[in-house]
Amino acid sequence: MIIGVLNQKGGVGKTTLAINIASSLSHGGAKVLLIDADPQGSALDWAASREGDPLFPVVGLPRATIHREIDGIGSGYDHVVIDGPPRVTDLARSAIMASDIVVIPVQPSPYDVWSAQEVVELIEEASVFKEKLFSVFAVNRKIAKTAIGRDVNEALSKYPFPTLSASVTQRVAFAESAAAGQSVHELDATGPAAREIDALTAEIINYTEMPTYE
Repeated sequence: MIIGVLNQKGGVGKTTLAINIASSLSHGGAKVLLIDADPQGSALDWAASREGDPLFPVVGLPRATIHREIDGIGSGYDHVVIDGPPRVTDLARSAIMASDIVVIPVQPSPYDVWSAQEVVELIEEASVFKEKLFSVFAVNRKIAKTAIGRDVNEALSKYPFPTLSASVTQRVAFAESAAAGQSVHELDATGPAAREIDALTAEIINYTEMPTYE
């Protein structure tokens, strides 16, 4: 499966989510490739800061030809995760076309909900050329026990894509693991951050198999 993690708005934790989804899949025994399609190269920087063997391969591909190259590059892997670019429309469109499911990270803030319109429009354009394309929102950096954290699902319901029931809370573990070139699973495989990522990843994988998806 090819999982694209995209949002045209920066600062939503897109790279952190992509890295840790790839980690969750890898810890589950799958052979995983992470493609860094962001010209800023944050996932590549994360991989370079790591000591020891790589958790999974990370390749840079910030080109608007991902959808044409993905079959060759992703050959031999169980899953490919694409860390998509912000504000690069042609490149984002190519990453969307390459994906089986697009995960849109959204922070629980009005600004993030409003700005989601841009990526929704890009996905709708791409779906004209790719008939079976799944798209879901993932609430990221949620602040526990706050009204806005609870209300974000309702706010996102105006869009044509569903919101995953699993969400990811704002936790220090994500910053600490990233600084060491690690995932939250390596920092604490049974901790709350890893458990949230695992629940989110499992829902993403299962989503395309749901017969009720519309």
